[in-house]
Amino acid sequence: MDDRLRAAVAASHLRDLPDELLTDLLTDAQRVRAPAGQALHRAGEDQRHVELVLSGLVRVYASAPDGRTLTMRYCRTGALMGALSLYTEAFVMPATTQAITDAELLAIRPAAARRLADRDVRMARALLIELSERASTFAAEIGRSTFSNVRQRVARHLLDLAAEGQRDEVLVARITQQDLADAVGTVREVVVRTLRELRHDRLVETGRAGIVVCEPERLLAVAYPGWNTGP
Repeated sequence: MDDRLRAAVAASHLRDLPDELLTDLLTDAQRVRAPAGQALHRAGEDQRHVELVLSGLVRVYASAPDGRTLTMRYCRTGALMGALSLYTEAFVMPATTQAITDAELLAIRPAAARRLADRDVRMARALLIELSERASTFAAEIGRSTFSNVRQRVARHLLDLAAEGQRDEVLVARITQQDLADAVGTVREVVVRTLRELRHDRLVETGRAGIVVCEPERLLAVAYPGWNTGP
């Protein structure tokens, strides 16, 4: 393994697997590079997949018929994506995954992951921990969506909106300050003050084109303080 793959494994729930088991799991795995803005998987697809994020930031989101979206997860180095697809009898992708920044992933063969889990309790345990953490995270997301403060809601809405309209590596939330205030449930004066703080921290820039997200991973830490978005 090179340094990037070694670091991703160390940050993932695969970190306790012995070398021989890891070798079996990663045999024939392929590296996938995704430019910022590219959709990796779309809601409704039925392809089983297991992917380890080696670098970059990936967003997992659900969409409503009216175009609104809800981010379910942000994935960084060490995140293991797609474990749910391994054990759902008739799998249909419930959400879309999108590269927010240029990303590199390791696509692991789903059949290899299932085979090793069937024969080795250590692999089965790694997948159980991953699935348990995903269930806990999705449940906690309800509280985060409801009870977060204005700064957190603004940061989250900017990330989501910029990701929705992303066309290249530049993240721009095309929204007015009044519309942003309406979206997060506060008044314009509070949003102006919050954006001033975020500009001071060099997380965003404002202009006629919209609000530019300069440091998406740092803004993510504002949106979800203390939340480990990796594994």
